[in-house]
Amino acid sequence: MKTIDELLSEGVAGKRVFVRADLNVPLDGTTITDDGRIRAVVPTVKALAEAGARVVVASHLGRPKGAPDPAFSLAPAAARLGELLGADVAFATDTVGESAGATVAGLADGQVAVVENLRFNAGETSKDDAERGEFADRLAALADVYVGDGFGAVHRKHASVFDLPARLPHYAGYLIATEVGVLRKLTDDVKRPYVVALGGAKVSDKLAVIDELLGKADRILIGGGMAYTFLKAQGHEIGTSLLQEDQIPAVREYLERAEKNGVELVLPVDTLVAAEFPDMRTKAPGHPATVAADAMPAGQMGLDIGPQTRKLYASKLADAATVFWNGPMGVFEHPDYAEGTKAVAQALIDSPGFTVVGGGDSAAAVRTLGFDEQAFGHISTGGGASLEYLEGKTLPGLAALED
Repeated sequence: MKTIDELLSEGVAGKRVFVRADLNVPLDGTTITDDGRIRAVVPTVKALAEAGARVVVASHLGRPKGAPDPAFSLAPAAARLGELLGADVAFATDTVGESAGATVAGLADGQVAVVENLRFNAGETSKDDAERGEFADRLAALADVYVGDGFGAVHRKHASVFDLPARLPHYAGYLIATEVGVLRKLTDDVKRPYVVALGGAKVSDKLAVIDELLGKADRILIGGGMAYTFLKAQGHEIGTSLLQEDQIPAVREYLERAEKNGVELVLPVDTLVAAEFPDMRTKAPGHPATVAADAMPAGQMGLDIGPQTRKLYASKLADAATVFWNGPMGVFEHPDYAEGTKAVAQALIDSPGFTVVGGGDSAAAVRTLGFDEQAFGHISTGGGASLEYLEGKTLPGLAALED
Protein backbone atom coordinates (compact mmCIF):
# COMPACT_ATOMS: atom_id res chain seq x y z
CA MET A 1 0.00 0.00 0.00
CA LYS A 2 1.10 3.56 -0.68
CA THR A 3 1.87 5.63 2.39
CA ILE A 4 1.37 9.24 3.34
CA ASP A 5 5.06 9.94 2.73
CA GLU A 6 4.52 9.13 -0.95
CA LEU A 7 1.52 11.45 -1.02
CA LEU A 8 3.51 14.25 0.58
CA SER A 9 6.32 13.79 -1.92
CA GLU A 10 3.78 14.21 -4.74
CA GLY A 11 2.53 17.45 -3.19
CA VAL A 12 -0.78 18.16 -1.46
CA ALA A 13 -0.94 21.96 -1.33
CA GLY A 14 -4.47 23.06 -2.11
CA LYS A 15 -5.83 19.52 -2.27
CA ARG A 16 -8.75 18.39 -0.15
CA VAL A 17 -7.50 15.34 1.77
CA PHE A 18 -10.07 13.13 3.46
CA VAL A 19 -8.56 11.50 6.57
CA ARG A 20 -10.56 8.57 7.92
CA ALA A 21 -9.50 8.75 11.56
CA ASP A 22 -10.61 6.87 14.65
CA LEU A 23 -11.85 9.48 17.10
CA ASN A 24 -14.06 6.97 18.90
CA VAL A 25 -13.08 8.12 22.37
CA PRO A 26 -14.87 7.43 25.66
CA LEU A 27 -17.02 10.31 26.87
CA ASP A 28 -18.47 11.22 30.25
CA GLY A 29 -21.17 13.54 28.98
CA THR A 30 -19.12 15.85 26.79
CA THR A 31 -15.84 15.24 28.64
CA ILE A 32 -13.28 12.99 26.95
CA THR A 33 -11.90 10.53 29.50
CA ASP A 34 -9.15 9.07 27.29
CA ASP A 35 -7.84 11.01 24.27
CA GLY A 36 -5.35 8.35 23.13
CA ARG A 37 -7.03 7.76 19.77
CA ILE A 38 -7.12 11.47 18.99
CA ARG A 39 -3.45 11.86 19.81
CA ALA A 40 -2.67 8.90 17.57
CA VAL A 41 -3.93 10.63 14.41
CA VAL A 42 -2.26 13.99 15.10
CA PRO A 43 1.02 13.19 13.23
CA THR A 44 -0.89 12.44 10.01
CA VAL A 45 -3.18 15.46 10.25
CA LYS A 46 -0.34 17.77 11.21
CA ALA A 47 1.92 16.62 8.37
CA LEU A 48 -0.84 17.15 5.80
CA ALA A 49 -1.79 20.56 7.15
CA GLU A 50 1.83 21.73 7.26
CA ALA A 51 2.19 20.65 3.63
CA GLY A 52 -0.72 22.89 2.67
CA ALA A 53 -3.52 20.34 2.36
CA ARG A 54 -7.11 21.20 3.21
CA VAL A 55 -7.71 18.39 5.67
CA VAL A 56 -11.16 16.86 6.17
CA VAL A 57 -11.21 14.52 9.17
CA ALA A 58 -14.02 11.99 9.58
CA SER A 59 -14.73 9.31 12.16
CA HIS A 60 -17.43 7.36 13.92
CA LEU A 61 -18.15 7.58 17.63
CA GLY A 62 -20.20 5.02 19.51
CA ARG A 63 -23.16 3.19 18.02
CA PRO A 64 -25.88 5.65 17.03
CA LYS A 65 -28.74 4.15 15.03
CA GLY A 66 -27.95 5.68 11.64
CA ALA A 67 -29.42 9.06 12.61
CA PRO A 68 -28.14 12.15 14.48
CA ASP A 69 -27.87 11.71 18.24
CA PRO A 70 -26.33 14.53 20.33
CA ALA A 71 -24.91 12.00 22.80
CA PHE A 72 -22.55 10.77 20.08
CA SER A 73 -21.48 14.09 18.57
CA LEU A 74 -17.86 14.43 17.51
CA ALA A 75 -17.78 18.06 18.64
CA PRO A 76 -15.71 17.30 21.79
CA ALA A 77 -13.24 15.27 19.73
CA ALA A 78 -12.92 18.09 17.19
CA ALA A 79 -12.20 20.57 19.97
CA ARG A 80 -9.56 18.28 21.47
CA LEU A 81 -7.94 17.73 18.07
CA GLY A 82 -7.64 21.50 17.72
CA GLU A 83 -5.98 21.74 21.14
CA LEU A 84 -3.47 19.04 20.21
CA LEU A 85 -2.72 20.66 16.84
CA GLY A 86 -2.47 24.11 18.39
CA ALA A 87 -4.76 25.43 15.66
CA ASP A 88 -8.42 26.14 15.04
CA VAL A 89 -10.36 23.16 13.73
CA ALA A 90 -13.64 23.85 11.96
CA PHE A 91 -16.58 21.58 12.77
CA ALA A 92 -19.39 20.62 10.41
CA THR A 93 -22.65 19.79 12.13
CA ASP A 94 -23.47 17.13 9.54
CA THR A 95 -21.40 14.65 7.52
CA VAL A 96 -22.36 15.15 3.86
CA GLY A 97 -25.01 17.88 4.09
CA GLU A 98 -25.00 21.65 3.78
CA SER A 99 -22.80 22.25 6.80
CA ALA A 100 -20.14 19.79 5.62
CA GLY A 101 -20.16 21.22 2.10
CA ALA A 102 -19.84 24.79 3.33
CA THR A 103 -17.22 23.96 5.95
CA VAL A 104 -14.99 22.12 3.50
CA ALA A 105 -15.46 24.80 0.83
CA GLY A 106 -14.37 27.40 3.38
CA LEU A 107 -11.05 25.73 4.17
CA ALA A 108 -7.86 27.49 3.16
CA ASP A 109 -4.58 25.67 2.53
CA GLY A 110 -3.26 24.19 5.77
CA GLN A 111 -6.58 24.29 7.58
CA VAL A 112 -8.42 21.37 9.19
CA ALA A 113 -12.09 20.50 9.57
CA VAL A 114 -13.91 17.66 11.30
CA VAL A 115 -17.27 16.51 9.96
CA GLU A 116 -19.97 15.07 12.21
CA ASN A 117 -20.21 11.38 13.18
CA LEU A 118 -20.19 9.13 10.12
CA ARG A 119 -22.64 6.75 11.79
CA PHE A 120 -25.32 9.44 11.87
CA ASN A 121 -25.83 8.22 8.30
CA ALA A 122 -27.33 4.77 7.72
CA GLY A 123 -25.21 4.30 4.61
CA GLU A 124 -21.99 4.15 6.62
CA THR A 125 -22.68 0.77 8.21
CA SER A 126 -25.24 -0.63 5.74
CA LYS A 127 -24.84 -4.23 4.63
CA ASP A 128 -26.34 -3.22 1.28
CA ASP A 129 -23.54 -2.48 -1.18
CA ALA A 130 -25.60 0.06 -3.13
CA GLU A 131 -26.64 2.04 -0.05
CA ARG A 132 -23.09 2.03 1.25
CA GLY A 133 -21.77 3.02 -2.17
CA GLU A 134 -24.18 5.93 -2.45
CA PHE A 135 -22.94 7.31 0.87
CA ALA A 136 -19.33 6.78 -0.22
CA ASP A 137 -20.06 8.81 -3.38
CA ARG A 138 -21.27 11.70 -1.24
CA LEU A 139 -18.17 11.48 0.96
CA ALA A 140 -15.93 11.38 -2.12
CA ALA A 141 -17.42 14.69 -3.28
CA LEU A 142 -15.78 16.34 -0.27
CA ALA A 143 -12.22 15.40 -1.22
CA ASP A 144 -9.55 14.84 -3.85
CA VAL A 145 -7.47 12.27 -1.95
CA TYR A 146 -8.15 9.63 0.71
CA VAL A 147 -5.86 8.82 3.65
CA GLY A 148 -6.82 5.86 5.82
CA ASP A 149 -5.64 6.29 9.38
CA GLY A 150 -8.46 4.86 11.51
CA PHE A 151 -6.89 1.55 12.45
CA GLY A 152 -9.56 0.81 15.03
CA ALA A 153 -12.13 0.57 12.20
CA VAL A 154 -10.23 -1.30 9.47
CA HIS A 155 -11.93 -4.59 10.33
CA ARG A 156 -15.30 -3.06 9.41
CA LYS A 157 -16.73 -3.16 5.88
CA HIS A 158 -18.10 0.36 6.19
CA ALA A 159 -18.49 3.03 3.53
CA SER A 160 -15.74 5.36 4.78
CA VAL A 161 -13.35 2.44 5.37
CA PHE A 162 -13.95 0.07 2.47
CA ASP A 163 -15.91 1.80 -0.32
CA LEU A 164 -14.51 5.33 -0.26
CA PRO A 165 -10.86 4.42 -1.00
CA ALA A 166 -11.97 2.87 -4.30
CA ARG A 167 -13.32 6.25 -5.37
CA LEU A 168 -10.23 8.35 -4.65
CA PRO A 169 -6.43 8.06 -4.84
CA HIS A 170 -5.68 6.38 -1.51
CA TYR A 171 -2.81 6.17 0.96
CA ALA A 172 -2.14 4.79 4.42
CA GLY A 173 -1.56 7.32 7.18
CA TYR A 174 1.25 7.10 9.72
CA LEU A 175 -0.84 5.29 12.31
CA ILE A 176 -2.00 2.50 10.01
CA ALA A 177 1.49 2.06 8.58
CA THR A 178 2.86 1.73 12.12
CA GLU A 179 0.13 -0.65 13.28
CA VAL A 180 0.59 -2.96 10.28
CA GLY A 181 4.35 -2.99 10.78
CA VAL A 182 3.91 -3.97 14.42
CA LEU A 183 1.41 -6.72 13.66
CA ARG A 184 3.76 -8.22 11.10
CA LYS A 185 6.27 -8.61 13.91
CA LEU A 186 3.65 -10.71 15.69
CA THR A 187 2.88 -12.89 12.69
CA ASP A 188 5.60 -12.98 10.03
CA ASP A 189 8.81 -12.15 11.87
CA VAL A 190 8.34 -13.38 15.44
CA LYS A 191 11.23 -13.45 17.87
CA ARG A 192 10.92 -16.14 20.55
CA PRO A 193 9.88 -16.87 23.21
CA TYR A 194 6.56 -15.45 22.03
CA VAL A 195 4.18 -14.94 24.97
CA VAL A 196 0.56 -13.83 24.70
CA ALA A 197 -1.49 -12.57 27.66
CA LEU A 198 -5.25 -12.57 27.09
CA GLY A 199 -7.91 -11.22 29.42
CA GLY A 200 -11.22 -9.45 29.25
CA ALA A 201 -14.73 -10.59 30.01
CA LYS A 202 -15.79 -13.02 27.31
CA VAL A 203 -13.90 -16.09 26.17
CA SER A 204 -16.00 -16.04 22.98
CA ASP A 205 -14.27 -12.80 21.95
CA LYS A 206 -10.90 -14.52 22.05
CA LEU A 207 -11.60 -18.06 20.79
CA ALA A 208 -10.57 -17.38 17.20
CA VAL A 209 -7.29 -15.73 18.17
CA ILE A 210 -6.49 -18.53 20.65
CA ASP A 211 -7.17 -21.02 17.86
CA GLU A 212 -4.64 -19.27 15.65
CA LEU A 213 -2.06 -18.69 18.40
CA LEU A 214 -2.02 -22.34 19.45
CA GLY A 215 0.11 -22.85 16.35
CA LYS A 216 2.30 -19.78 16.83
CA ALA A 217 2.78 -18.74 20.47
CA ASP A 218 5.07 -20.42 22.99
CA ARG A 219 2.93 -19.44 25.99
CA ILE A 220 -0.59 -18.13 26.43
CA LEU A 221 -1.56 -16.62 29.78
CA ILE A 222 -5.28 -16.42 30.51
CA GLY A 223 -6.87 -13.91 32.90
CA GLY A 224 -9.93 -11.73 33.30
CA GLY A 225 -13.50 -12.97 33.26
CA MET A 226 -12.70 -15.41 30.46
CA ALA A 227 -10.43 -17.39 32.79
CA TYR A 228 -13.39 -18.77 34.73
CA THR A 229 -14.76 -20.61 31.70
CA PHE A 230 -11.34 -22.27 31.38
CA LEU A 231 -11.35 -23.19 35.07
CA LYS A 232 -14.89 -24.56 34.76
CA ALA A 233 -13.78 -26.61 31.74
CA GLN A 234 -11.17 -28.21 34.01
CA GLY A 235 -13.94 -29.19 36.41
CA HIS A 236 -13.38 -26.53 39.07
CA GLU A 237 -16.05 -24.70 41.08
CA ILE A 238 -16.21 -21.05 39.99
CA GLY A 239 -19.08 -19.80 42.18
CA THR A 240 -20.97 -16.95 40.53
CA SER A 241 -18.04 -15.91 38.34
CA LEU A 242 -18.59 -14.97 34.72
CA LEU A 243 -19.20 -18.14 32.71
CA GLN A 244 -19.91 -18.86 29.05
CA GLU A 245 -21.08 -22.41 29.43
CA ASP A 246 -21.66 -22.90 25.71
CA GLN A 247 -17.94 -22.31 25.12
CA ILE A 248 -16.75 -25.09 27.46
CA PRO A 249 -16.41 -27.74 24.69
CA ALA A 250 -14.23 -25.40 22.60
CA VAL A 251 -12.15 -24.48 25.64
CA ARG A 252 -11.57 -28.13 26.51
CA GLU A 253 -10.45 -28.78 22.95
CA TYR A 254 -8.00 -25.87 23.15
CA LEU A 255 -6.59 -27.12 26.43
CA GLU A 256 -5.98 -30.52 24.85
CA ARG A 257 -4.47 -29.01 21.69
CA ALA A 258 -2.17 -26.74 23.67
CA GLU A 259 -0.74 -29.76 25.49
CA LYS A 260 -0.38 -31.67 22.22
CA ASN A 261 1.34 -28.73 20.48
CA GLY A 262 3.69 -28.01 23.36
CA VAL A 263 2.17 -24.59 24.01
CA GLU A 264 2.05 -23.53 27.66
CA LEU A 265 -1.53 -22.46 28.32
CA VAL A 266 -1.29 -20.93 31.79
CA LEU A 267 -4.35 -20.37 33.99
CA PRO A 268 -4.69 -18.54 37.32
CA VAL A 269 -3.61 -20.43 40.43
CA ASP A 270 -5.42 -18.05 42.77
CA THR A 271 -8.06 -15.38 42.41
CA LEU A 272 -9.67 -12.48 44.27
CA VAL A 273 -13.31 -13.13 45.06
CA ALA A 274 -16.20 -11.19 46.57
CA ALA A 275 -19.88 -11.80 47.15
CA GLU A 276 -20.97 -9.25 44.56
CA PHE A 277 -19.70 -7.07 41.76
CA PRO A 278 -18.14 -3.84 43.11
CA ASP A 279 -19.95 -0.51 43.03
CA MET A 280 -18.26 1.23 40.09
CA ARG A 281 -19.85 4.61 40.83
CA THR A 282 -18.64 5.11 44.40
CA LYS A 283 -15.63 2.73 44.19
CA ALA A 284 -16.57 1.65 47.72
CA PRO A 285 -14.30 -1.08 49.17
CA GLY A 286 -15.18 -4.52 47.81
CA HIS A 287 -13.72 -6.56 50.69
CA PRO A 288 -12.16 -9.22 48.46
CA ALA A 289 -10.68 -12.49 49.69
CA THR A 290 -7.92 -14.48 48.02
CA VAL A 291 -8.64 -18.14 47.32
CA ALA A 292 -7.02 -20.91 45.31
CA ALA A 293 -8.36 -21.00 41.75
CA ASP A 294 -9.43 -24.62 42.21
CA ALA A 295 -11.21 -23.92 45.51
CA MET A 296 -13.54 -21.01 44.86
CA PRO A 297 -16.48 -20.91 47.26
CA ALA A 298 -20.02 -21.16 45.97
CA GLY A 299 -21.74 -17.77 46.06
CA GLN A 300 -18.50 -15.85 45.41
CA MET A 301 -17.35 -14.35 42.12
CA GLY A 302 -13.82 -14.00 40.79
CA LEU A 303 -12.85 -10.39 40.03
CA ASP A 304 -9.07 -10.41 39.57
CA ILE A 305 -6.10 -12.75 39.47
CA GLY A 306 -4.51 -13.33 42.86
CA PRO A 307 -0.99 -12.50 44.16
CA GLN A 308 0.50 -15.92 43.33
CA THR A 309 -0.86 -15.69 39.78
CA ARG A 310 0.62 -12.22 39.42
CA LYS A 311 4.06 -13.61 40.33
CA LEU A 312 3.55 -16.61 38.04
CA TYR A 313 2.55 -14.49 35.05
CA ALA A 314 5.43 -12.07 35.63
CA SER A 315 7.84 -15.02 35.59
CA LYS A 316 6.32 -16.32 32.35
CA LEU A 317 6.82 -12.89 30.75
CA ALA A 318 10.31 -12.27 32.11
CA ASP A 319 12.26 -13.97 29.30
CA ALA A 320 9.90 -13.15 26.43
CA ALA A 321 11.37 -11.78 23.22
CA THR A 322 7.89 -10.88 21.91
CA VAL A 323 4.77 -10.13 23.98
CA PHE A 324 1.21 -9.39 22.91
CA TRP A 325 -1.28 -8.41 25.62
CA ASN A 326 -5.00 -7.94 25.02
CA GLY A 327 -7.55 -7.68 27.82
CA PRO A 328 -7.33 -6.74 31.52
CA MET A 329 -6.79 -9.37 34.19
CA GLY A 330 -9.64 -8.14 36.37
CA VAL A 331 -12.03 -5.27 37.03
CA PHE A 332 -9.16 -2.79 36.84
CA GLU A 333 -11.46 0.24 37.05
CA HIS A 334 -11.95 -0.53 40.76
CA PRO A 335 -8.86 -0.13 42.97
CA ASP A 336 -9.50 -3.39 44.82
CA TYR A 337 -9.27 -5.39 41.59
CA ALA A 338 -6.60 -3.54 39.62
CA GLU A 339 -3.48 -5.28 40.90
CA GLY A 340 -3.58 -8.15 38.39
CA THR A 341 -3.73 -5.80 35.42
CA LYS A 342 -1.03 -3.62 36.98
CA ALA A 343 1.20 -6.67 37.43
CA VAL A 344 0.92 -7.71 33.80
CA ALA A 345 1.53 -4.16 32.59
CA GLN A 346 4.62 -3.88 34.81
CA ALA A 347 5.86 -7.26 33.59
CA LEU A 348 5.67 -6.00 30.01
CA ILE A 349 7.66 -2.92 30.98
CA ASP A 350 10.27 -5.10 32.72
CA SER A 351 10.47 -7.53 29.80
CA PRO A 352 13.53 -7.17 27.53
CA GLY A 353 11.43 -8.11 24.50
CA PHE A 354 9.22 -6.27 22.03
CA THR A 355 5.93 -5.58 23.83
CA VAL A 356 2.58 -4.78 22.24
CA VAL A 357 -0.51 -3.68 24.15
CA GLY A 358 -3.42 -4.73 21.95
CA GLY A 359 -5.74 -1.76 22.19
CA GLY A 360 -9.21 -1.57 23.71
CA ASP A 361 -9.47 -1.99 27.47
CA SER A 362 -5.77 -2.87 27.77
CA ALA A 363 -4.72 0.48 26.33
CA ALA A 364 -7.26 2.24 28.54
CA ALA A 365 -5.90 0.39 31.56
CA VAL A 366 -2.35 1.48 30.81
CA ARG A 367 -3.42 5.11 30.82
CA THR A 368 -5.93 4.83 33.68
CA LEU A 369 -3.43 3.12 35.95
CA GLY A 370 -0.79 5.77 35.29
CA PHE A 371 1.83 3.84 33.31
CA ASP A 372 4.21 5.64 30.95
CA GLU A 373 3.02 4.76 27.45
CA GLN A 374 6.56 5.14 26.13
CA ALA A 375 7.66 2.21 28.30
CA PHE A 376 5.87 -0.22 25.97
CA GLY A 377 7.00 -1.17 22.50
CA HIS A 378 3.64 -0.25 21.01
CA ILE A 379 0.13 0.51 22.21
CA SER A 380 -2.42 -0.30 19.54
CA THR A 381 -5.47 1.88 18.93
CA GLY A 382 -7.58 -1.02 17.70
CA GLY A 383 -8.24 -4.03 19.91
CA GLY A 384 -10.75 -5.70 17.59
CA ALA A 385 -8.70 -4.96 14.48
CA SER A 386 -5.53 -6.30 16.11
CA LEU A 387 -7.24 -9.53 17.14
CA GLU A 388 -8.73 -10.11 13.70
CA TYR A 389 -5.35 -9.51 12.06
CA LEU A 390 -3.76 -12.07 14.39
CA GLU A 391 -6.60 -14.47 13.57
CA GLY A 392 -5.43 -14.34 9.96
CA LYS A 393 -8.50 -12.55 8.66
CA THR A 394 -8.48 -10.13 5.73
CA LEU A 395 -9.34 -6.69 7.09
CA PRO A 396 -11.54 -4.73 4.65
CA GLY A 397 -9.98 -1.37 5.46
CA LEU A 398 -6.45 -2.63 4.81
CA ALA A 399 -7.47 -4.50 1.66
CA ALA A 400 -9.01 -1.28 0.35
CA LEU A 401 -5.71 0.55 0.72
CA GLU A 402 -3.78 -2.02 -1.30
CA ASP A 403 -3.01 -1.06 -4.87
